[in-house]
Amino acid sequence: MSDNDKSDASGKHPETGEKRLREELPEEVAATPAQASEAQALDAGAPVAGEETERSLTGRQRLGKGLWPPRVTRAQLIVALLLFGLGFGLAVQVASTSDNDGALRGARQEDLVRILDELDDRTQRLEDEKQGLEDQRTELENSSDQAEEARKQTVEKERQLGILAGTVAAQGPGITLTIKDTKGTVEADMLLDAIQELRAAGAEAIQVNGVRVVAGTFLADEDGGGVSVDGNKIDTPYRFKVIGKPQDLEPALNIPGGVVQTLEKEQATVTVERADKIIVDALRAAKQPDYARSSSQ
Repeated sequence: MSDNDKSDASGKHPETGEKRLREELPEEVAATPAQASEAQALDAGAPVAGEETERSLTGRQRLGKGLWPPRVTRAQLIVALLLFGLGFGLAVQVASTSDNDGALRGARQEDLVRILDELDDRTQRLEDEKQGLEDQRTELENSSDQAEEARKQTVEKERQLGILAGTVAAQGPGITLTIKDTKGTVEADMLLDAIQELRAAGAEAIQVNGVRVVAGTFLADEDGGGVSVDGNKIDTPYRFKVIGKPQDLEPALNIPGGVVQTLEKEQATVTVERADKIIVDALRAAKQPDYARSSSQ
């Protein structure tokens, strides 16, 4: 077919091509009256209702509209919780540090000097103990009769361990701590704090109301009132007999925020007396360990 024939054919059936084109295109959707009015407003260059409302808002109102309601994602929520937990932990740590330092921060100059002297005394005691052990080793190495020297050191060590274990009586300088609890407010943990403070200050032997205090001693509150030491009930007044250096023991109890002040806040009466001779004669039975054995050959 020639080009003229094709043009004639297309010219003869224009309606058929237009019909096919309408079938292929989707039907037009009639515009709603609101959309029509908005389109007319855009054609005329007038602002629509949404734009007019946005223009009428102030900067603060736009900021508030942008922030509320909040659009929070899951990741942002997790980060916020982690930051909150971190901040809370830091706040608790700072508050705890402030409480611990409060007593020393409000202490008098002479109290701070006394605390420093006590720390120096503890350091000196450790140095003396170290020097004593080195001297014993030197004597043992240089002694002509090493067997006899070893026996003497063994007997001396046994005596020292017996004092610490409470199996032998002891005497020496020290203090007497008396606590009168007329209100019944003194609890076992307060007496335990006193024992720990005395040990830290260099106490070598402690006796409370006829009960020897050793490494495994425990204190508990009784249901009917009072305190028990290693299962032995003791009543007020609580009397501590302590052997050690009095110049170290007494200041350790009287430091600001220490044992004496804590007990006095509970309306207990506390007295500390130094003495040149304290006798600790309450004994503990020697207990054979069930499992531990000496590793020396």
